[in-house]
Amino acid sequence: MKQTIATVALLVRDYDEAIDFYVDKLGFALVADTDMGGGKRWVVVSPRGGSGANLLLAEGKGEEQMAAIGRQAGGRVGFFLHTDDFARDHAAFTAAGVKFLEAPRHEVYGSVAVFEDLYGNKWDLLEPKG
Repeated sequence: MKQTIATVALLVRDYDEAIDFYVDKLGFALVADTDMGGGKRWVVVSPRGGSGANLLLAEGKGEEQMAAIGRQAGGRVGFFLHTDDFARDHAAFTAAGVKFLEAPRHEVYGSVAVFEDLYGNKWDLLEPKG
């Protein structure tokens, strides 16, 4: 049996501001932006050249979903963006105004730094060793 997590939903406040962040600041590709009617869209972004899961940018509706925006992992790092060149991507993200919460660290598993998306969700930018 072969299974893959293909897409993960990420609650966002607004489709277009989320697209701007993930595409313009992080350099992700816009895979899909389909009008589903009634103001709902199917918006999928993915790191360029990657083979991992895509992100479905899901516009929050209602009090419960809106309250969860930026807190999807309860304050922990909830997303892990692997790179083949930590220094390149750290510099590019910093130049684009991405907020890093710490200086780069070199751990036994690789080079890493925590950053926030536009809503405060925490991400690891990580270049694994080996």
